[in-house]
Amino acid sequence: MRKILKRITEANKDENFMHLIENIEVIVSKVLSLLMVLVILVSIADLAVFLFKELFVTSYGKFNITLYKVFGLFLNILIALEILENITGYLKKHVLQVELVIVTSLIAVARKIIILDLEKVTGIDIIGLGIAILALSISYLIIRTSNK
Repeated sequence: MRKILKRITEANKDENFMHLIENIEVIVSKVLSLLMVLVILVSIADLAVFLFKELFVTSYGKFNITLYKVFGLFLNILIALEILENITGYLKKHVLQVELVIVTSLIAVARKIIILDLEKVTGIDIIGLGIAILALSISYLIIRTSNK
């Protein structure tokens, strides 16, 4: 009986509990990595199908209309790769790398601007995107200079 009580008290120590939490974080990160690889592969397949249809099925001269969609799909894959890099970086160092998160955010905002339909947005939306880019750029500059 004493052995059982001793094992229960050892299991409840902070060190053991934190070790359990770290193991759970690693498992979750690995599952997220695998799922992100799946998302990237499906996105590449979707891009390939979309490009094939646009290049070979759509009539000549209409490709310019869907060029922004193509750019958006490419940037979606780049964003997914950056997210995968964030996850694998966490697995390597067990620290969330703020610089990678900011770069990923900058790519996402740039994607939004590239595919932006100016006929459907208001001025406040454009101002908001500009402020987001400015804030992310300043954050990136601060993080970059502090890492040196």
